[in-house]
Amino acid sequence: MNILIFGPNGSGKGTQGTLVQKKYQVPHIESGAIFRKSIAEGTALGMKAKSFIDRGDLVPDDITIPMILDRLRESDCVKGWLLDGFPRNPAQAQSLHEALRKAGMNVDCVIEIVLDREIAKLRITGRRLCVNDNNHPNHVAFDAIKPVEKNGKLVCRVCGGDLKTRADDQDETAINKRHDIYYDAKAGTMAAVNYFKGVAGIRILSVDGAPSIEEVSKSILGQLG
Repeated sequence: MNILIFGPNGSGKGTQGTLVQKKYQVPHIESGAIFRKSIAEGTALGMKAKSFIDRGDLVPDDITIPMILDRLRESDCVKGWLLDGFPRNPAQAQSLHEALRKAGMNVDCVIEIVLDREIAKLRITGRRLCVNDNNHPNHVAFDAIKPVEKNGKLVCRVCGGDLKTRADDQDETAINKRHDIYYDAKAGTMAAVNYFKGVAGIRILSVDGAPSIEEVSKSILGQLG
């Protein structure tokens, strides 16, 4: 099964993606990880991408999409994949969709985690990242995933590892900038989701992201079947 997953920062998209990955035994592929891997390996596309990144520019789609396709052709994607973090706008959505079709691949399902913008912001400011695994959920505001205290400090509730915060998680301006991109239904990520809603043959799973991790997961996995 080939899946695209969408959700605003703070929606628990990474956590839910990991749960889907484990159930269906498909790789959870994050666009940022593709860049880092290609650059570290010194691939031709990676070096082209690096030249843009080093200048602080966005990597053009004609570099990004071939990098994604190369990753989706790897052997661990034979049974399917879960792509996270791309596309971010309708033009990218259309380009990716067309490139996948030319490569003989289809998008079977789009998972959209729907969450009110203000709730998403609150979730971001309270989340803590485990230094061992970013997908270990920790949040100071939610009892179900609250970090545990050890020797006078809060540590990861899953593995006991140290916790950190992303600087931009505490920066309201940065949060608003990220959310401006996601919630823009005309030129942003929500517009990319809407593009796929208009494509025949693609299942759209729109799931309320407000309940607990367990409830959201149950809804997603139940609909996927």
